[in-house]
Amino acid sequence: MIETDAHVAEGAAWLSRQDPRLAQALEATGPLPLRRRPDGFSELLSAIISQQVSVASARAIQTRLLDAGMTTEAAVRAAREEDLRGLGLSRQKARYAHALASAEIDYPALRNVSDREVIRTLTAVPGIGVWTAEIYAMFSLGRPDVFAAGDLALQEAARILFDLPERPKERALRQMAADWSPWRSVAARLLFAYYRVAKQRDGIT
Repeated sequence: MIETDAHVAEGAAWLSRQDPRLAQALEATGPLPLRRRPDGFSELLSAIISQQVSVASARAIQTRLLDAGMTTEAAVRAAREEDLRGLGLSRQKARYAHALASAEIDYPALRNVSDREVIRTLTAVPGIGVWTAEIYAMFSLGRPDVFAAGDLALQEAARILFDLPERPKERALRQMAADWSPWRSVAARLLFAYYRVAKQRDGIT
């Protein structure tokens, strides 16, 4: 599991030895952040809230949910759809929140099952897709070898770093990332960091 900065540094060093382009990216970014998040219901609820809205809007909604005590499965299950919509959730997201609260996921148990089982369990819940499940596995569970290939920032960073003619699609990027196992989660951290560097350098929008 990726639990400390030292684990990230170990993975980054391994990746640099495997691929000179990744070594080039690490030189540009410097040491990579740990980026660990909590695990559990509230983290996945936050992911649902953040879908297709601005960061500012998501934070505002999350603050209203927190103030209303809507941070536990029991509280969200007991809330009416109208209550959740009154706090800023769309009708669809209110339904997703209810589905998550009713899914009876054993979050501590997820820490000890395979990556495949984590993703299978989470994507069975309406409103949670593969990208969300992979991000949760990477940053909330600290899995070292998961890669969210559907992420646009990762795709764009790979295009720039590897001088590709176009942004790789999810399947192509997943195939590229196979060479970065068993440290694909650190490769993702590296590409996220490299994207920010390239964006500042090249004015990417």
